[in-house]
Amino acid sequence: MLFHTPEIPGNTGNAIRLAAITGAELHLVEPVGFDFSDTKLRRAGLDYHDLAVMTVHPDLEAAWEALLPARVFAFTSRGNVLFTDVEYEPGDVLLFGRESTGLPEEVLADPHVTAQVRLPMQPSRRSLNLANSASVAVYEAWRQHGFAGAG
Repeated sequence: MLFHTPEIPGNTGNAIRLAAITGAELHLVEPVGFDFSDTKLRRAGLDYHDLAVMTVHPDLEAAWEALLPARVFAFTSRGNVLFTDVEYEPGDVLLFGRESTGLPEEVLADPHVTAQVRLPMQPSRRSLNLANSASVAVYEAWRQHGFAGAG
């Protein structure tokens, strides 16, 4: 999972817990909208912080250097590919935008983005919560691989 400039500590805390539970890695692109000592971040991640792999990158270019040549699936409400139609591969990057605005156009147009992916939702709805969106996507990718590593 790659969160581009997340704003809400609770969402990132939940993503830390998701990473620990599923074995996914969490990557964050700065600037983030909170301090890592924030109690909401700690509370949402519970005692999973030490069990998760999390990397903070100073900018998107640094994230690309660390993660590529992986395929990158940018999650957006305007995506033209349904998330269940993707055949996920190990190492794929699931890219999510900030809570208030989603992914900016320049990120969606970045040549590293393989496809713009969407989660279905009722018409006239803006978006699903960031942590919930990441959970749905990560579990679908993991399901496709038989929940590899799960007990």
